[in-house]
Amino acid sequence: MRTPKLLTTVAIAAAAALAFTGCAQSANNANSGAGEDTGSAMTIAYSEGGTTLDPAEANDGTSDTLVLAAYDQLVTYGTKEENGKRVSDTATIEPMIASEWSVDESNTEYTFTLRDDITFQSGKALTADDVVKSFEHIADSASASFLYGMAGIKSAEKTGEHEVKITLNAPNHLFLQIIPMYSFSIIDMDLVEENGGAEWLKQNTAGTGPYVLDSWDPASEAKLHRNEKYWGESPAIDKVNLKFIGDASNRLQLLTKGSVDMALEVAPKDLEGLDGTNGVVVDSRPSNKILYFAMNSNVAPFDNEKVRQAVTMAIPYDKLLEDVMKGQASAMRSSVASSTPGWTDKGNEAEYNLDRAKELLAEAGYPEGFEFTFTLGSGFPDWNDDAVLIQAELAKIGVTMNIQNMARAQFLDALAEKNVQAYISRWTSFVNDPGYHLGLLLVDSGSSNYSNYNNPRVNELWAEAASEPDAEVRNGLYGEMQQIINAESPWGYLYEYNIAVAHRDGLEGYTSYPDGLVRFAQLSKTS
Repeated sequence: MRTPKLLTTVAIAAAAALAFTGCAQSANNANSGAGEDTGSAMTIAYSEGGTTLDPAEANDGTSDTLVLAAYDQLVTYGTKEENGKRVSDTATIEPMIASEWSVDESNTEYTFTLRDDITFQSGKALTADDVVKSFEHIADSASASFLYGMAGIKSAEKTGEHEVKITLNAPNHLFLQIIPMYSFSIIDMDLVEENGGAEWLKQNTAGTGPYVLDSWDPASEAKLHRNEKYWGESPAIDKVNLKFIGDASNRLQLLTKGSVDMALEVAPKDLEGLDGTNGVVVDSRPSNKILYFAMNSNVAPFDNEKVRQAVTMAIPYDKLLEDVMKGQASAMRSSVASSTPGWTDKGNEAEYNLDRAKELLAEAGYPEGFEFTFTLGSGFPDWNDDAVLIQAELAKIGVTMNIQNMARAQFLDALAEKNVQAYISRWTSFVNDPGYHLGLLLVDSGSSNYSNYNNPRVNELWAEAASEPDAEVRNGLYGEMQQIINAESPWGYLYEYNIAVAHRDGLEGYTSYPDGLVRFAQLSKTS
Protein backbone atom coordinates (compact mmCIF):
# COMPACT_ATOMS: atom_id res chain seq x y z
CA MET A 1 0.00 0.00 0.00
CA ARG A 2 1.38 3.39 -1.01
CA THR A 3 1.31 6.75 0.73
CA PRO A 4 -0.36 9.60 -1.19
CA LYS A 5 1.74 10.30 -4.27
CA LEU A 6 1.80 14.07 -3.72
CA LEU A 7 3.42 13.81 -0.31
CA THR A 8 6.11 11.34 -1.39
CA THR A 9 6.94 13.06 -4.66
CA VAL A 10 7.08 16.57 -3.22
CA ALA A 11 9.08 15.41 -0.24
CA ILE A 12 11.88 13.95 -2.33
CA ALA A 13 11.86 16.62 -5.02
CA ALA A 14 12.00 19.50 -2.55
CA ALA A 15 15.26 18.45 -0.95
CA ALA A 16 16.86 21.84 -1.44
CA ALA A 17 14.00 23.91 -0.04
CA LEU A 18 14.38 25.77 3.23
CA ALA A 19 11.65 25.90 5.86
CA PHE A 20 10.68 29.15 7.53
CA THR A 21 8.79 28.05 10.62
CA GLY A 22 10.21 29.40 13.86
CA CYS A 23 12.41 27.88 16.51
CA ALA A 24 14.42 28.98 19.56
CA GLN A 25 16.28 27.88 22.68
CA SER A 26 16.18 27.78 26.42
CA ALA A 27 15.96 30.96 28.43
CA ASN A 28 18.91 29.60 30.43
CA ASN A 29 21.15 28.64 27.51
CA ALA A 30 24.56 30.21 27.04
CA ASN A 31 24.04 31.27 23.40
CA SER A 32 22.38 34.51 24.39
CA GLY A 33 23.83 37.28 22.23
CA ALA A 34 20.94 39.49 23.28
CA GLY A 35 22.98 42.59 24.00
CA GLU A 36 23.31 43.95 20.47
CA ASP A 37 20.45 45.85 18.84
CA THR A 38 21.24 45.15 15.18
CA GLY A 39 17.76 44.92 13.66
CA SER A 40 14.07 45.59 14.10
CA ALA A 41 11.98 44.57 17.09
CA MET A 42 8.40 43.36 17.26
CA THR A 43 5.93 43.19 20.15
CA ILE A 44 2.82 40.96 20.10
CA ALA A 45 -0.01 41.01 22.65
CA TYR A 46 -1.33 37.57 23.62
CA SER A 47 -4.28 36.75 25.86
CA GLU A 48 -2.38 34.30 28.07
CA GLY A 49 1.18 33.33 28.89
CA GLY A 50 1.24 29.60 28.22
CA THR A 51 1.84 26.64 30.51
CA THR A 52 4.90 24.72 29.31
CA LEU A 53 7.87 24.86 26.94
CA ASP A 54 8.02 21.08 26.49
CA PRO A 55 7.07 20.49 22.83
CA ALA A 56 5.48 17.13 23.61
CA GLU A 57 3.26 18.60 26.34
CA ALA A 58 2.40 22.04 24.90
CA ASN A 59 -1.32 22.34 24.40
CA ASP A 60 -2.29 26.02 24.31
CA GLY A 61 -1.73 28.76 21.74
CA THR A 62 1.05 30.62 23.53
CA SER A 63 3.00 27.52 24.57
CA ASP A 64 2.68 26.17 21.04
CA THR A 65 3.91 29.44 19.54
CA LEU A 66 6.95 29.57 21.81
CA VAL A 67 7.80 25.99 20.85
CA LEU A 68 7.54 26.89 17.16
CA ALA A 69 9.86 29.77 17.95
CA ALA A 70 12.21 27.44 19.75
CA TYR A 71 12.50 24.25 17.72
CA ASP A 72 12.74 22.71 14.28
CA GLN A 73 11.05 19.53 13.11
CA LEU A 74 12.14 16.86 10.64
CA VAL A 75 9.87 18.29 7.93
CA THR A 76 7.50 21.24 7.57
CA TYR A 77 4.39 22.30 5.69
CA GLY A 78 4.60 24.16 2.42
CA THR A 79 2.98 27.53 1.75
CA LYS A 80 1.08 29.00 -1.18
CA GLU A 81 -0.67 32.14 -2.34
CA GLU A 82 -4.46 32.16 -1.99
CA ASN A 83 -6.64 35.19 -2.74
CA GLY A 84 -3.58 37.39 -2.53
CA LYS A 85 -2.54 36.13 0.91
CA ARG A 86 0.07 33.67 2.07
CA VAL A 87 -1.40 30.48 3.54
CA SER A 88 -0.08 27.09 4.52
CA ASP A 89 -0.30 24.11 2.19
CA THR A 90 -0.47 21.17 4.57
CA ALA A 91 -0.77 18.67 1.72
CA THR A 92 2.76 19.61 0.64
CA ILE A 93 5.55 18.46 2.92
CA GLU A 94 8.96 20.15 2.62
CA PRO A 95 12.40 19.52 4.13
CA MET A 96 13.49 21.03 7.41
CA ILE A 97 15.97 19.14 9.58
CA ALA A 98 15.66 16.28 7.11
CA SER A 99 17.03 17.29 3.69
CA GLU A 100 15.29 14.38 1.95
CA TRP A 101 13.52 11.12 2.63
CA SER A 102 12.28 7.97 0.94
CA VAL A 103 9.70 5.29 1.66
CA ASP A 104 9.93 1.57 0.95
CA GLU A 105 7.51 -0.47 -1.19
CA SER A 106 5.40 -1.43 1.84
CA ASN A 107 4.92 2.24 2.76
CA THR A 108 5.85 1.43 6.35
CA GLU A 109 9.56 2.35 6.44
CA TYR A 110 10.61 5.98 5.99
CA THR A 111 14.31 6.80 5.81
CA PHE A 112 15.22 10.42 6.57
CA THR A 113 18.57 11.96 5.65
CA LEU A 114 19.43 14.74 8.09
CA ARG A 115 21.27 17.94 7.28
CA ASP A 116 24.86 17.76 8.54
CA ASP A 117 25.23 21.50 9.27
CA ILE A 118 22.78 21.92 12.15
CA THR A 119 23.81 22.67 15.71
CA PHE A 120 21.67 23.07 18.78
CA GLN A 121 21.82 26.44 20.47
CA SER A 122 23.93 24.76 23.14
CA GLY A 123 26.61 24.39 20.45
CA LYS A 124 26.25 20.62 20.10
CA ALA A 125 25.99 19.22 16.56
CA LEU A 126 22.69 17.52 15.76
CA THR A 127 22.88 13.82 14.87
CA ALA A 128 20.52 10.91 14.33
CA ASP A 129 20.74 10.07 18.04
CA ASP A 130 18.97 13.33 18.86
CA VAL A 131 16.09 12.50 16.53
CA VAL A 132 15.68 9.03 18.01
CA LYS A 133 15.76 10.34 21.58
CA SER A 134 13.27 13.08 20.70
CA PHE A 135 10.83 10.54 19.28
CA GLU A 136 11.23 8.44 22.41
CA HIS A 137 10.37 11.52 24.49
CA ILE A 138 7.24 12.06 22.38
CA ALA A 139 6.19 8.43 22.74
CA ASP A 140 6.52 8.66 26.54
CA SER A 141 4.69 11.97 26.90
CA ALA A 142 1.23 12.40 28.39
CA SER A 143 -0.01 14.59 25.54
CA ALA A 144 1.77 13.94 22.23
CA SER A 145 1.85 10.16 22.68
CA PHE A 146 -1.67 10.05 21.23
CA LEU A 147 -0.40 11.76 18.07
CA TYR A 148 2.51 9.33 18.00
CA GLY A 149 -0.04 6.52 17.90
CA MET A 150 -2.28 8.30 15.39
CA ALA A 151 0.73 8.66 13.07
CA GLY A 152 1.14 4.88 13.33
CA ILE A 153 4.77 5.04 14.51
CA LYS A 154 6.23 1.74 15.66
CA SER A 155 9.87 2.74 16.11
CA ALA A 156 12.59 5.25 15.26
CA GLU A 157 16.15 4.00 14.86
CA LYS A 158 19.51 5.38 13.84
CA THR A 159 20.79 3.95 10.55
CA GLY A 160 23.72 6.34 10.13
CA GLU A 161 25.25 9.38 11.79
CA HIS A 162 22.79 11.56 9.87
CA GLU A 163 20.16 9.01 8.90
CA VAL A 164 17.05 7.80 10.74
CA LYS A 165 14.56 5.10 9.84
CA ILE A 166 11.01 5.44 11.15
CA THR A 167 8.91 2.30 10.93
CA LEU A 168 5.12 2.37 11.00
CA ASN A 169 2.80 -0.34 12.26
CA ALA A 170 0.92 -0.14 8.95
CA PRO A 171 0.67 2.30 6.03
CA ASN A 172 -0.69 5.57 7.36
CA HIS A 173 -1.56 8.60 5.24
CA LEU A 174 -1.41 10.89 8.27
CA PHE A 175 2.22 10.17 9.17
CA LEU A 176 3.89 12.83 7.00
CA GLN A 177 1.19 15.35 7.90
CA ILE A 178 1.53 14.87 11.65
CA ILE A 179 5.32 14.97 12.08
CA PRO A 180 5.65 18.65 10.97
CA MET A 181 3.66 19.61 14.09
CA TYR A 182 5.41 21.38 16.96
CA SER A 183 4.84 18.27 19.13
CA PHE A 184 7.46 16.48 17.00
CA SER A 185 10.21 19.02 17.56
CA ILE A 186 13.76 17.72 17.69
CA ILE A 187 15.23 18.27 21.15
CA ASP A 188 18.76 18.24 22.58
CA MET A 189 17.80 15.46 24.99
CA ASP A 190 21.39 15.22 26.26
CA LEU A 191 21.09 18.80 27.52
CA VAL A 192 17.72 17.94 29.03
CA GLU A 193 19.19 14.99 30.91
CA GLU A 194 22.15 17.06 32.10
CA ASN A 195 19.66 19.42 33.71
CA GLY A 196 17.52 16.84 35.47
CA GLY A 197 15.15 15.63 32.77
CA ALA A 198 11.67 16.49 31.55
CA GLU A 199 10.85 18.83 34.44
CA TRP A 200 13.62 21.18 33.30
CA LEU A 201 12.22 21.10 29.77
CA LYS A 202 8.93 22.58 30.96
CA GLN A 203 10.57 25.94 31.61
CA ASN A 204 13.57 25.84 29.27
CA THR A 205 14.19 25.06 25.63
CA ALA A 206 16.78 22.95 23.86
CA GLY A 207 16.21 23.54 20.17
CA THR A 208 17.97 24.41 16.93
CA GLY A 209 15.95 27.22 15.41
CA PRO A 210 16.02 30.86 14.37
CA TYR A 211 15.04 32.39 17.72
CA VAL A 212 16.57 32.11 21.18
CA LEU A 213 14.28 32.42 24.18
CA ASP A 214 15.81 34.87 26.67
CA SER A 215 13.07 34.86 29.31
CA TRP A 216 9.54 33.63 29.92
CA ASP A 217 7.18 34.70 32.70
CA PRO A 218 3.68 33.30 32.00
CA ALA A 219 2.19 36.07 34.14
CA SER A 220 3.64 38.94 32.13
CA GLU A 221 5.93 38.51 29.12
CA ALA A 222 8.43 36.53 27.09
CA LYS A 223 11.48 37.81 25.20
CA LEU A 224 13.31 36.24 22.28
CA HIS A 225 16.12 37.26 19.97
CA ARG A 226 17.29 36.06 16.60
CA ASN A 227 19.74 33.16 16.54
CA GLU A 228 22.68 34.53 14.59
CA LYS A 229 24.03 30.99 14.08
CA TYR A 230 20.84 29.56 12.63
CA TRP A 231 21.38 26.97 9.90
CA GLY A 232 18.52 28.30 7.74
CA GLU A 233 17.48 31.68 6.44
CA SER A 234 17.94 34.38 9.06
CA PRO A 235 14.69 35.99 10.28
CA ALA A 236 14.14 39.65 9.41
CA ILE A 237 12.98 40.54 12.95
CA ASP A 238 15.83 40.76 15.42
CA LYS A 239 13.86 40.77 18.67
CA VAL A 240 10.40 39.50 19.56
CA ASN A 241 8.61 40.52 22.75
CA LEU A 242 5.38 38.86 23.86
CA LYS A 243 3.07 40.70 26.27
CA PHE A 244 0.47 38.62 28.10
CA ILE A 245 -2.66 40.73 28.58
CA GLY A 246 -5.88 39.03 29.59
CA ASP A 247 -8.28 41.84 28.72
CA ALA A 248 -9.01 42.00 24.98
CA SER A 249 -9.83 45.73 25.06
CA ASN A 250 -6.44 46.47 26.61
CA ARG A 251 -4.68 44.51 23.87
CA LEU A 252 -6.60 46.49 21.28
CA GLN A 253 -5.82 49.81 22.96
CA LEU A 254 -2.10 49.05 22.93
CA LEU A 255 -2.34 48.20 19.24
CA THR A 256 -4.14 51.38 18.24
CA LYS A 257 -1.61 53.44 20.21
CA GLY A 258 1.24 51.69 18.42
CA SER A 259 2.61 50.16 21.63
CA VAL A 260 2.38 46.66 20.14
CA ASP A 261 2.73 45.51 16.54
CA MET A 262 0.13 42.77 16.64
CA ALA A 263 -2.80 41.80 18.88
CA LEU A 264 -4.39 38.36 19.01
CA GLU A 265 -7.80 37.23 20.29
CA VAL A 266 -9.47 40.58 19.64
CA ALA A 267 -13.26 40.38 20.06
CA PRO A 268 -15.23 40.47 16.76
CA LYS A 269 -17.23 43.51 17.90
CA ASP A 270 -13.96 45.40 18.40
CA LEU A 271 -12.76 44.56 14.90
CA GLU A 272 -15.71 46.33 13.28
CA GLY A 273 -14.51 49.44 11.49
CA LEU A 274 -10.95 48.97 12.76
CA ASP A 275 -9.28 48.09 9.46
CA GLY A 276 -7.42 51.08 8.05
CA THR A 277 -7.88 53.28 11.11
CA ASN A 278 -5.13 54.40 13.51
CA GLY A 279 -2.54 52.61 11.37
CA VAL A 280 -4.14 49.19 12.03
CA VAL A 281 -4.66 46.40 9.50
CA VAL A 282 -7.25 43.67 10.19
CA ASP A 283 -6.32 40.45 8.41
CA SER A 284 -9.39 38.21 8.58
CA ARG A 285 -9.47 34.85 6.79
CA PRO A 286 -11.68 31.74 6.83
CA SER A 287 -10.22 28.91 8.87
CA ASN A 288 -10.92 25.38 10.02
CA LYS A 289 -11.37 26.54 13.63
CA ILE A 290 -14.84 25.50 14.79
CA LEU A 291 -17.12 26.14 17.78
CA TYR A 292 -19.60 23.49 18.84
CA PHE A 293 -22.17 22.85 21.57
CA ALA A 294 -21.35 19.38 22.92
CA MET A 295 -23.85 17.13 24.69
CA ASN A 296 -22.57 14.18 26.71
CA SER A 297 -23.94 11.02 25.13
CA ASN A 298 -23.37 9.11 28.38
CA VAL A 299 -25.38 11.48 30.58
CA ALA A 300 -29.19 11.77 30.60
CA PRO A 301 -31.08 13.25 28.89
CA PHE A 302 -28.43 13.61 26.17
CA ASP A 303 -28.10 9.84 25.89
CA ASN A 304 -31.32 10.21 23.87
CA GLU A 305 -30.65 11.07 20.23
CA LYS A 306 -33.95 12.92 19.80
CA VAL A 307 -33.15 15.18 22.76
CA ARG A 308 -29.83 16.12 21.15
CA GLN A 309 -31.60 16.76 17.84
CA ALA A 310 -34.15 18.97 19.61
CA VAL A 311 -31.41 21.12 21.11
CA THR A 312 -29.82 21.60 17.68
CA MET A 313 -33.21 22.85 16.41
CA ALA A 314 -33.36 25.50 19.16
CA ILE A 315 -29.96 27.09 18.51
CA PRO A 316 -30.31 30.57 16.90
CA TYR A 317 -27.54 30.09 14.35
CA ASP A 318 -28.07 33.37 12.47
CA LYS A 319 -28.06 35.41 15.69
CA LEU A 320 -24.75 33.85 16.72
CA LEU A 321 -23.17 34.80 13.40
CA GLU A 322 -24.62 38.29 13.19
CA ASP A 323 -24.99 39.51 16.77
CA VAL A 324 -22.01 37.78 18.37
CA MET A 325 -19.43 37.22 15.63
CA LYS A 326 -20.19 40.36 13.59
CA GLY A 327 -19.24 38.68 10.31
CA GLN A 328 -16.03 37.11 11.69
CA ALA A 329 -17.39 33.57 11.30
CA SER A 330 -19.43 31.45 8.90
CA ALA A 331 -22.03 28.71 9.25
CA MET A 332 -20.86 25.28 10.38
CA ARG A 333 -22.74 22.41 8.77
CA SER A 334 -20.80 19.28 9.64
CA SER A 335 -18.54 17.79 12.30
CA VAL A 336 -15.50 18.94 10.29
CA ALA A 337 -14.90 22.40 8.88
CA SER A 338 -16.03 23.11 5.33
CA SER A 339 -12.42 23.65 4.18
CA THR A 340 -11.50 20.08 5.17
CA PRO A 341 -11.03 17.54 2.34
CA GLY A 342 -13.96 15.13 2.18
CA TRP A 343 -16.38 17.55 3.86
CA THR A 344 -20.10 16.83 3.60
CA ASP A 345 -23.20 18.12 5.37
CA LYS A 346 -25.29 15.06 4.50
CA GLY A 347 -27.39 13.90 7.43
CA ASN A 348 -27.53 17.35 9.00
CA GLU A 349 -31.15 18.45 9.37
CA ALA A 350 -30.48 21.00 12.11
CA GLU A 351 -31.99 24.43 11.56
CA TYR A 352 -33.56 26.95 13.88
CA ASN A 353 -37.10 25.57 14.26
CA LEU A 354 -38.67 25.71 17.73
CA ASP A 355 -41.84 23.89 16.67
CA ARG A 356 -39.82 20.93 15.40
CA ALA A 357 -37.68 21.05 18.54
CA LYS A 358 -40.82 20.69 20.70
CA GLU A 359 -42.00 17.74 18.60
CA LEU A 360 -38.67 15.97 19.04
CA LEU A 361 -38.76 16.52 22.81
CA ALA A 362 -42.23 15.00 22.97
CA GLU A 363 -41.08 12.02 20.89
CA ALA A 364 -38.15 11.60 23.28
CA GLY A 365 -40.46 11.51 26.30
CA TYR A 366 -39.84 15.09 27.48
CA PRO A 367 -43.01 16.96 26.42
CA GLU A 368 -42.56 19.45 29.28
CA GLY A 369 -38.86 19.89 28.67
CA PHE A 370 -36.06 19.25 31.17
CA GLU A 371 -33.29 20.94 33.15
CA PHE A 372 -29.55 20.53 32.69
CA THR A 373 -26.21 22.01 33.68
CA PHE A 374 -24.17 23.77 31.03
CA THR A 375 -20.50 24.32 31.93
CA LEU A 376 -19.02 27.51 30.51
CA GLY A 377 -15.24 27.89 30.40
CA SER A 378 -13.86 31.40 30.83
CA GLY A 379 -11.59 33.36 28.54
CA PHE A 380 -13.59 33.81 25.32
CA PRO A 381 -16.23 36.56 25.15
CA ASP A 382 -18.14 34.99 22.27
CA TRP A 383 -18.76 31.81 24.31
CA ASN A 384 -20.42 33.89 26.98
CA ASP A 385 -22.68 35.67 24.50
CA ASP A 386 -23.50 32.43 22.68
CA ALA A 387 -24.47 30.69 25.91
CA VAL A 388 -26.89 33.46 26.90
CA LEU A 389 -28.59 33.43 23.49
CA ILE A 390 -28.91 29.64 23.44
CA GLN A 391 -30.20 29.62 27.02
CA ALA A 392 -32.99 32.04 26.04
CA GLU A 393 -34.08 29.98 23.04
CA LEU A 394 -34.07 26.69 24.96
CA ALA A 395 -36.34 28.27 27.57
CA LYS A 396 -38.94 28.75 24.81
CA ILE A 397 -39.23 24.96 24.44
CA GLY A 398 -39.34 24.29 28.16
CA VAL A 399 -35.66 23.46 28.60
CA THR A 400 -33.84 25.11 31.51
CA MET A 401 -30.13 25.56 30.87
CA ASN A 402 -28.30 26.36 34.10
CA ILE A 403 -24.98 28.02 33.27
CA GLN A 404 -22.09 27.01 35.51
CA ASN A 405 -19.07 29.28 35.02
CA MET A 406 -15.58 27.82 35.40
CA ALA A 407 -12.08 29.22 35.17
CA ARG A 408 -10.24 27.99 32.09
CA ALA A 409 -7.91 25.56 33.90
CA GLN A 410 -10.74 24.11 35.98
CA PHE A 411 -12.89 23.77 32.86
CA LEU A 412 -10.20 21.79 31.04
CA ASP A 413 -9.75 19.51 34.05
CA ALA A 414 -13.51 18.92 34.17
CA LEU A 415 -13.62 18.02 30.47
CA ALA A 416 -10.84 15.51 30.96
CA GLU A 417 -13.04 13.66 33.45
CA LYS A 418 -15.65 13.26 30.65
CA ASN A 419 -18.56 13.85 33.04
CA VAL A 420 -19.56 17.37 31.97
CA GLN A 421 -23.21 17.29 30.89
CA ALA A 422 -22.98 19.96 28.17
CA TYR A 423 -20.43 22.60 27.16
CA ILE A 424 -19.16 24.82 24.38
CA SER A 425 -15.70 24.19 22.98
CA ARG A 426 -13.67 25.39 20.05
CA TRP A 427 -11.26 23.26 18.11
CA THR A 428 -8.66 23.71 15.42
CA SER A 429 -7.33 20.64 13.65
CA PHE A 430 -3.66 21.39 13.13
CA VAL A 431 -3.65 18.78 10.38
CA ASN A 432 -6.45 19.71 7.99
CA ASP A 433 -7.56 16.12 7.47
CA PRO A 434 -10.85 14.49 8.56
CA GLY A 435 -9.01 11.44 9.91
CA TYR A 436 -7.00 13.59 12.31
CA HIS A 437 -10.01 15.70 13.29
CA LEU A 438 -12.55 12.91 13.76
CA GLY A 439 -9.99 10.58 15.31
CA LEU A 440 -9.33 13.03 18.13
CA LEU A 441 -12.88 14.24 18.71
CA LEU A 442 -15.54 11.74 17.69
CA VAL A 443 -14.02 8.28 17.55
CA ASP A 444 -14.57 6.31 20.76
CA SER A 445 -10.84 6.17 21.58
CA GLY A 446 -10.21 9.85 20.74
CA SER A 447 -8.22 11.69 23.40
CA SER A 448 -10.49 14.76 23.10
CA ASN A 449 -13.82 12.92 22.80
CA TYR A 450 -15.07 14.55 26.01
CA SER A 451 -18.74 14.13 25.08
CA ASN A 452 -18.38 10.32 24.98
CA TYR A 453 -19.84 9.92 21.50
CA ASN A 454 -19.53 6.30 20.41
CA ASN A 455 -20.89 4.77 17.22
CA PRO A 456 -19.34 1.39 16.31
CA ARG A 457 -19.73 2.02 12.57
CA VAL A 458 -17.99 5.40 12.87
CA ASN A 459 -15.12 3.72 14.72
CA GLU A 460 -14.82 1.03 12.02
CA LEU A 461 -14.84 3.56 9.19
CA TRP A 462 -12.11 5.62 10.85
CA ALA A 463 -9.84 2.58 11.29
CA GLU A 464 -10.44 1.54 7.68
CA ALA A 465 -9.68 5.03 6.33
CA ALA A 466 -6.42 5.31 8.29
CA SER A 467 -4.67 2.79 6.04
CA GLU A 468 -6.53 3.55 2.80
CA PRO A 469 -4.02 4.97 0.26
CA ASP A 470 -6.56 6.30 -2.24
CA ALA A 471 -7.64 9.81 -1.20
CA GLU A 472 -10.96 9.60 -3.05
CA VAL A 473 -11.89 6.31 -1.40
CA ARG A 474 -10.67 7.58 1.95
CA ASN A 475 -12.78 10.74 1.71
CA GLY A 476 -15.79 8.58 0.88
CA LEU A 477 -15.28 6.74 4.17
CA TYR A 478 -14.93 10.03 6.03
CA GLY A 479 -18.08 11.27 4.31
CA GLU A 480 -20.03 8.28 5.62
CA MET A 481 -18.69 8.99 9.11
CA GLN A 482 -19.84 12.60 8.92
CA GLN A 483 -23.29 11.59 7.69
CA ILE A 484 -23.78 9.31 10.71
CA ILE A 485 -22.46 11.90 13.16
CA ASN A 486 -24.53 14.70 11.64
CA ALA A 487 -27.71 12.64 11.99
CA GLU A 488 -27.02 11.55 15.58
CA SER A 489 -26.23 15.11 16.69
CA PRO A 490 -23.69 14.75 19.50
CA TRP A 491 -22.91 18.42 18.80
CA GLY A 492 -24.79 21.53 17.85
CA TYR A 493 -22.74 23.20 15.11
CA LEU A 494 -22.33 26.85 16.09
CA TYR A 495 -19.88 28.34 13.58
CA GLU A 496 -16.52 28.29 11.81
CA TYR A 497 -14.25 31.12 12.99
CA ASN A 498 -12.28 33.42 10.79
CA ILE A 499 -8.63 33.72 11.76
CA ALA A 500 -8.50 37.43 12.54
CA VAL A 501 -5.16 39.08 13.28
CA ALA A 502 -4.90 42.81 13.92
CA HIS A 503 -1.50 44.37 13.31
CA ARG A 504 0.20 47.65 12.57
CA ASP A 505 0.59 48.77 9.00
CA GLY A 506 4.11 47.85 7.89
CA LEU A 507 4.20 44.41 9.50
CA GLU A 508 4.40 41.93 6.63
CA GLY A 509 4.75 38.22 5.95
CA TYR A 510 1.91 36.86 8.08
CA THR A 511 0.98 33.36 6.89
CA SER A 512 -2.11 31.57 8.18
CA TYR A 513 -1.91 27.93 9.24
CA PRO A 514 -4.66 25.56 10.42
CA ASP A 515 -3.19 25.77 13.93
CA GLY A 516 -3.71 29.56 13.93
CA LEU A 517 -0.19 30.11 15.31
CA VAL A 518 2.11 32.95 14.31
CA ARG A 519 5.53 31.98 12.93
CA PHE A 520 7.81 34.86 13.93
CA ALA A 521 10.51 33.96 11.42
CA GLN A 522 8.14 34.67 8.51
CA LEU A 523 7.49 38.27 9.57
CA SER A 524 9.22 41.51 8.64
CA LYS A 525 8.69 45.23 9.24
CA THR A 526 8.86 48.01 6.69
CA SER A 527 8.40 50.78 9.24
